Amino acid sequence: MNQGHIGINVTDLERSERFYGSIFGLTTMNASRDANRRFAFLGDGTNVVLTLWEQAKDGFDRDRAGLHHLSFQVDSIDDVRRAQKKVLAEGAKLSYDDVVPHAEGRDSGGIFFEDPDGTRLEIFTTSGLSGLKAPSDGPTCGFF
Repeated sequence: MNQGHIGINVTDLERSERFYGSIFGLTTMNASRDANRRFAFLGDGTNVVLTLWEQAKDGFDRDRAGLHHLSFQVDSIDDVRRAQKKVLAEGAKLSYDDVVPHAEGRDSGGIFFEDPDGTRLEIFTTSGLSGLKAPSDGPTCGFF
């Protein structure tokens, strides 16, 4: 399987385009501002990574079947901390106060937060978190 992309329904295209561009360093590669076809394709300049579709009337609903969260891997704990600064600068609320391991005793983990429509997001790394305390309510990626 080759690289694909993620498509998300949003309530405000420009707001989400700005948010995802800022947090993930994505640029708009294609877009339509037509009142009946509002979308933006965000990517790295070569590959589309994320498509945003202004089709939703309400924000994310965690009680409905479907998407639980989106998770993005970075290379290091330093990359997670850089992303955390961007998330906080965008005014997004972290689900936990800081970087947390995936579970007690795990070396992997990251930050957990929501986009402007409430879609749950994770930025994690596979190592560098040993010794940090995990939240007590189970695997962090499952219960935020």
